[in-house]
This record gives sequence, structure tokens and C-alpha cells, in this order.
Amino acid sequence: MDDPAIAGGAPASATVQARPEASAPQPPFSRPASRGWFAVLALLLVAGLLGGWMWLRNAQRDLSLEVGKRLADAEVAAAQARAQDSQMSNDLRETRAKLALLEARLEESQSQQASLEALYRELAPSRDEVALNEVEQVLLLASQQLAIAGNVQAALAALQLADAKLARMDQTQFVPLRRSLARDIDRLKAVPFVDVAGMSLKLDQALASIDALPLARDERLPVEMPPPAPIDEPAWRRALREAWDELRSLVRVEVADRAAAPLVPPPQQYFLRENLRLRLLAARVALLSHDVQGFKTDVTAANAWVKKYFDTRSKPGQTLTATLTQLAATPMPASVPDIATTITALRTLKATRDRAAAGAGR
Repeated sequence: MDDPAIAGGAPASATVQARPEASAPQPPFSRPASRGWFAVLALLLVAGLLGGWMWLRNAQRDLSLEVGKRLADAEVAAAQARAQDSQMSNDLRETRAKLALLEARLEESQSQQASLEALYRELAPSRDEVALNEVEQVLLLASQQLAIAGNVQAALAALQLADAKLARMDQTQFVPLRRSLARDIDRLKAVPFVDVAGMSLKLDQALASIDALPLARDERLPVEMPPPAPIDEPAWRRALREAWDELRSLVRVEVADRAAAPLVPPPQQYFLRENLRLRLLAARVALLSHDVQGFKTDVTAANAWVKKYFDTRSKPGQTLTATLTQLAATPMPASVPDIATTITALRTLKATRDRAAAGAGR
């Protein structure tokens, strides 16, 4: 329908003649042209293969060089590793040898420590034994203070310390010992306190005042002063009064309220003072040795000597007499209690524990 020939009204024969020419087949390629194309393709293929082979060869050569270099580096690293391995093996052997030596020494040290601990357990006393030994030492010290120095306060403090130590241990086996300690503490508390140091100091002061004591024969009554003369007294009466005073001074009558003082010759005054000093020294020795009877006897005798041979109206005499009277009247215990019962109870307890420990060891 779209054909222009048909649309223009051309004759049908022209149309029929033109169709066979359009549908005629194309002639095939000629043989020489085909061979040329194949040759070109073959050359291109050969060139491609040759280029690829060249590239592969270069790549193989580069790879071989890289592999060789890496193999050389690997061999160097392997040699270094083998050297390090050898060094580490040597160090490891040395370390093992040292470790074996340390283990041997450690075992030896542990063995020695075990032996020492066993020996310490055998030799070292227990906590109770140590406490009992300390209590025994405290009790012996308290006994010495009572027997030698008579120091009741020190002995009381020692017993209280021993009781406190036993109380901290809180064991029923110590009850009899604590009961004995309580009895001794009550007995010591009942003893009156004697200030031995203060009394000894007073005796020292009395000894120092002996040289300043005036003798009784040197005692003088105060001189009676004459009354003052009147202002308007006549001359003859003044002369008569002065003559009477002179006459009265020749004779003096004194009335004493005690017996006449013994006359001590000057050569004997030194021995009198030294005997009084020895008496007071003996009193101090008796005080320190807790000889109550000897102390009171010496102090009383010294006070009697002072009142007999020395002036008791003078201030030194009054002070010394008051001191000796006070010392003689000081209450002192006739005897000091001992703590032998408590020490015996402690030693009995220790002996019982030792027998029990020996039986347990067998």
C-alpha cells in the first residue's frame, strides 16, 4: 500500500521486473580475501601470544628474583632464629639448673624451718607457764620488800599486779591461787601506813639541830629592867636609887620550876652532843629495819636527854623536843605479814602442771 509505484499508477510489469532484482542473493566472499583475514587474525594471535609469553617470562623472572631474595632473607632469619633458639636453649638449661638449685635450697630451708619449729615447740614454754613465772617473780619481789624493807605499799602493789594478770587469763585452775592472793591483799591493807621516809627526814633534821642546842646550864631568865626614874627626882634620891640598884645586882635570886640543871664541864659537852647524835642514828637504823621497840626506846631516851641537859625554853630545844615526842607517839605495826602461803600455793600449782605435762608427753 505504501509503494510509490503503486501509488503513482505505474504499470504492473515494471513492478514484477523490479522484485527479482531486489531479492537476488549476494555473492559469497572470494577465497583470496578470506585468506587475508585469517592471516591477519593469525598474526594478531601470534603477537598476542608472544606478548603474553614475554610478559609471563618477565613476571616469572621478577617472581624468581623476589622469591630468591625472600628465600635469602628467610635463611638469614632462620639462621638468626636458630642462633636465638640455641641461646634460649642454653639460657633455659641454665635457668632450669638454677631453679633446681633453688628448689633444693628451698626444700632444705623448709626442712630446717620445720626442725626449728619443732624444737621451739619443745623448748618454748606455753603462755600459761610464762604468766605463772611472771607472777612468781612479782610475788618474790613483794616478799623481799616485806622482809627486808618492810615496804607494805610496794608489796601491796605487787600483789594487786599479780592478781590482775591472773584475772586476765580467766582460768578456773587459778582460782585457789587468786583466793590466797586476795587474803594477803586484805591483810596488807589492814596494816597501818607508816611514812618511813618522812620520819627518817625528821630524824635527819633533828640530827642537824644538835650542834645549835644551848645547854641547860646556860639558860638565863630575862633581865628585869629597873623602872624609869622620875624627871623631877631630886639628886640625892637619884644617887640613893642608883646605889641600891648596884647593891641589888650583886645578889640575884631566881626561882626555877624544875630541878637544877646538871653541870656539864666544857670537855664533856662534845661527848654529850655526840652521844645524842648516836642515839638518834640508832633510832633511824631501827626505823629502817622496822624494829619498832628499838626505835621507840632510842627516840624516848634521846628526848629525855634533851630535856635534861639542854635548854628546852629555847626555840631549837622546843622544836627538837616536839619532833621527838611526835616520833615516839607515831603508831607503828609490831610485825609485817608475809606472803609465804601464796608463794607455796603458786609453786604447788606449777608442780601440778609440770606433772600433767610430763604425763601427756609420755
